[in-house]
Amino acid sequence: MDGEEQQPAHEADVEPVVPSEASESVPRVLSGDPQNLCRPTDVDAFNLLLEMKLKRRRQRPNLPRTVTQLVAEDGSRVYVVGTAHFSDDSKRDVVKTIREVQPDVVVVELCQYRVSMLKMDESTLLREAQELSLEKLQQAVRQNGLMSGLMQMLLLKVSAHITEQLGMAPGGEFREAFKEASKVPFCKFHLGDRPIPVTFKRAIAALSFWQKVRLAWGLCFLSDPISKDDVERCKQKDLLEQMMAEMIGEFPDLHRTIVSERDVYLTYMLRQAARRLELPRASDAEPRKCVPSVVVGVVGMGHVPGIEKNWSTDLNIQEIMTVPPPSISSRVSRLAVKAAFFGLLGYSLYWMGRRTASLVLSLPATQYCLQRVTEARHK
Repeated sequence: MDGEEQQPAHEADVEPVVPSEASESVPRVLSGDPQNLCRPTDVDAFNLLLEMKLKRRRQRPNLPRTVTQLVAEDGSRVYVVGTAHFSDDSKRDVVKTIREVQPDVVVVELCQYRVSMLKMDESTLLREAQELSLEKLQQAVRQNGLMSGLMQMLLLKVSAHITEQLGMAPGGEFREAFKEASKVPFCKFHLGDRPIPVTFKRAIAALSFWQKVRLAWGLCFLSDPISKDDVERCKQKDLLEQMMAEMIGEFPDLHRTIVSERDVYLTYMLRQAARRLELPRASDAEPRKCVPSVVVGVVGMGHVPGIEKNWSTDLNIQEIMTVPPPSISSRVSRLAVKAAFFGLLGYSLYWMGRRTASLVLSLPATQYCLQRVTEARHK
């Protein structure tokens, strides 16, 4: 990350690219890039590592069936690994793909707000996912606002439910991608998902008040048992598309903001990563030479059809990065929720005060003191 100590050339650089303008979305040059090499000895070392990398890169890689290959206009290749987020098979698919193609860039479906899961071990993540505390709720509300924070906690509850059912922490495929990318010479590691606060705020803004109530109700009472076979079946496109169709029927605006818009964002980030690489030159007199790059994208299986659909289209991500102002109904509902909360809190304090006063007055010691005071007043 920016501000951290520079890593050796053979290690992966974690680089979140969060574009606010088109020029800022271009991946920055990090340590170990060919463009940073100027001395002849550096160029020789790079060429040696590149030769080793190309020898390990298979021209006809034996890829898992969950991998979709895309080709950019300049000939760069992108291998998109569709994963189930709670799946051991997905971890193996990611490892196999990176080892087969020896990529120049690895892009994962994470943003800077979720990057911490890359460096946590499985047991820590498992414990964190199962423990939803008031502190986490307060942090989510401060980060995303009241409604978006509550919705984030409800979705975390769903994740915790799956975690508890399977005994497996989410995001294992991203951690495997991070480990394998660090073993590939000159491989960058990009965070390719839209920032989660933007996604939640746009999702909440797209729903009506009653849709929010229905969604919250469904998430609160989710308790159906989930087996590992259920998760692995999600890797089948026909079942996944059926699930998506059911979701669209329930909350089409939610599907648009959480799935379709992120499909566009992920496609944009993959295309930004798939740019031709300029090889180092021993001197300025040598002509410039560029080669197509190889990229591995690790995303949820539900995003793969959207990425394929958007791959060859013109994309404008500025529109999906803005948060619309709250509607009048949203402001009214927010005030109603706050009024109900403080009203309930006030009534609870009033009721507790009356109960406490009644209990204190009923104590023998209190009765005795009151009796003595009454007698003193009548003397």
